[in-house]
Amino acid sequence: MDFDLTDELKMLKDMAGKFAQAELAGSSRECDEGEKYTPEIRRKAAENGLVGAWIPEQYGGCGVGVLGNAIITEELSKVDMGIGLNIVAAGFGCESILQYGSEEQKQTYLPPVCRGEWVSAGAFTEPNAGTDAGGYKTRAVKDGSDYVINGNKMFITNGTVCNFMVTACITNPGEKRHNSFGLIIVPADAKGVTRNKIHGKMGIRASDTAEIALEDVRVPQANLIGKEGKGFIQLMHFFDTTRVMVAAQALGLAEGCLETSVKYVKERTAFGMPLGAFQLTQKKLTEMAIMIEALRGLVYKAAWLIDQGRPDYTLAAMAKFYGGQAAVFCANYAVELHGGYGYIDEYSVQKWYRDAKILELYEGTKEAEIMTIGRVLQSK
Repeated sequence: MDFDLTDELKMLKDMAGKFAQAELAGSSRECDEGEKYTPEIRRKAAENGLVGAWIPEQYGGCGVGVLGNAIITEELSKVDMGIGLNIVAAGFGCESILQYGSEEQKQTYLPPVCRGEWVSAGAFTEPNAGTDAGGYKTRAVKDGSDYVINGNKMFITNGTVCNFMVTACITNPGEKRHNSFGLIIVPADAKGVTRNKIHGKMGIRASDTAEIALEDVRVPQANLIGKEGKGFIQLMHFFDTTRVMVAAQALGLAEGCLETSVKYVKERTAFGMPLGAFQLTQKKLTEMAIMIEALRGLVYKAAWLIDQGRPDYTLAAMAKFYGGQAAVFCANYAVELHGGYGYIDEYSVQKWYRDAKILELYEGTKEAEIMTIGRVLQSK
């Protein structure tokens, strides 16, 4: 059993880390305060092969797999999780196109995303249905060679900046709910699409989040990904991958918290001694480091198994659940170790504290991950 990264992945990790320091660090505060999306940084990241890196080379990506993408996500999230999300989620929803789409769909939609020219979104969550994917109400009704789509989507990443959306719609209303919907590609500029940016988020404020209304939106039936009635299964496979990416975000954020805290306690003095000399300080740093190493094992293994063609959705759920816990835990300790300075925007830890909470919410709440894991444990 070899736990070492390949030379290629080591180089990728180093390059992504240097890119994050050079391009994200200087914009972090401005983008957080102004809720500013960063298309110029995304395009520069694409030039460096960091956008859609998991997509095979034949469709414009670098073909580094899910593990490579997790490493990119980790490194970017060490510096700014919101701006990092603009990069690694620029192809959000394209996972389903790659796995289930037609060759024409792959050739049409994937290369422009990898080049930094287009952005995709996954229009899944609705005002009254988030983690409960079977509760979606958006309808797609056949009319001639088209679908006519009506419904509302909520909390959609890239919602106002995307060029197209992979949209969950009920296509077979007479079937049981898990067999009733499909995934359909909807151009963002289609007639009847209304997009409104959501303001006032607690964290990841550089990331674009939107509410989307679909009113008599007409798209060709050729925009269906895979088959009607298979949308739920496709979406579950989508989450098996994206939950690993959320865990990688958590890993990077937690590492950023630890690295910043170590630096601070070595410089800060109290009672005539470096803060790091106190046993309680060392205890907090140690607990953070242990959680980070445990999370790294979960993230890397879950990602590696996907690349090996042996995805483990239970392990992905474990990584997502533990990642949220670890990020919130480490961010809290980082604020405590910085004391009053951790509560003001002079230091990044207050931002990481705000950013961390979303990791327990999106791509399935922590309660949903518990249900997934618990059911599997009892099925054996």
